[in-house]
Amino acid sequence: MTPAESAPQRREDFSRRWAAFRDGLHEFYVGPYRQTFLREKRDEDDLFMIVVLGEALGVPDPAAFYSAELMPAVWEDFHAWHRRIGIPNSPLDHIACC
Repeated sequence: MTPAESAPQRREDFSRRWAAFRDGLHEFYVGPYRQTFLREKRDEDDLFMIVVLGEALGVPDPAAFYSAELMPAVWEDFHAWHRRIGIPNSPLDHIACC
């Protein structure tokens, strides 16, 4: 094997080892706290949903003009959100998702 042929192979081998090392570090640091991270993300998503839908739910919102633009971003998760927080039917009068 010539040095020119082995260089790409060494580069590929290094890249594969580096990816395995990176994945190991990620699992070492994130693994024990995975449930905590998922719970925190869910709480942040719920807060974001309440902020965006606040005006529609009857909460006065001084930034309703700006948050109304975000409604399409949360629309796909709306049904799962209101079921998860314990509201069996849509809390919005003008929108029936279920």
